[in-house]
Amino acid sequence: MELIQKYFKQLTAEQISRFDALGDLYFEWNAKINVISRKDIDELYVRHVLHSLAIAKIINFKSGTKVLDVGCGGGFPGIPLAILFPEVEFTLVDSIGKKILVVNEVAAALGLNNVKGIHERVEKLKPGFDFVVSRAVTAFPKFVALTRKLLNKEQINAIPNGIIYLKGGDFYDEILPFKKIVEVHEIPQFFEEPFFETKKVIYLPIV
Repeated sequence: MELIQKYFKQLTAEQISRFDALGDLYFEWNAKINVISRKDIDELYVRHVLHSLAIAKIINFKSGTKVLDVGCGGGFPGIPLAILFPEVEFTLVDSIGKKILVVNEVAAALGLNNVKGIHERVEKLKPGFDFVVSRAVTAFPKFVALTRKLLNKEQINAIPNGIIYLKGGDFYDEILPFKKIVEVHEIPQFFEEPFFETKKVIYLPIV
């Protein structure tokens, strides 16, 4: 919990309590349904919670924003972002039902009324979102092709509606088709932990 407060100093008591509860909740659920690798569960706050919150370093979602988390797994980046932005509506979707079960159970345990987990393939979703977020579920051009049609045309945030993607390693070829408009933010400029050395936030404005 100290790690989250290190980089996000304006948290309310309720937000602190919810972030603090994440550890026990995910350890408990991961013992029943393996949604986080065994090596990662011990580093939950760095590799999953803080990594998810890197998105909040490039945008401060306005109240009423609708965010879709595609391929959310056990709830990342959606759950940590929903704690940080309680006035924002988060829809988390995954094609694996047991992962969505964990998402909805964790959200309920935390009292996150701004989270809805859906067991569905992204191809079957209807438009109505301001931003799509994800953690590298497929090659970036394919992800853009799958999700860009889901975005609203009208914008309410300081930056245009679009896709925000957490990615690591070398992916120059993947963003080449979008090089004139894509933004790449190096996560080490936000967080100093060694885990983030090659991690990036990719932002592609669509609208």
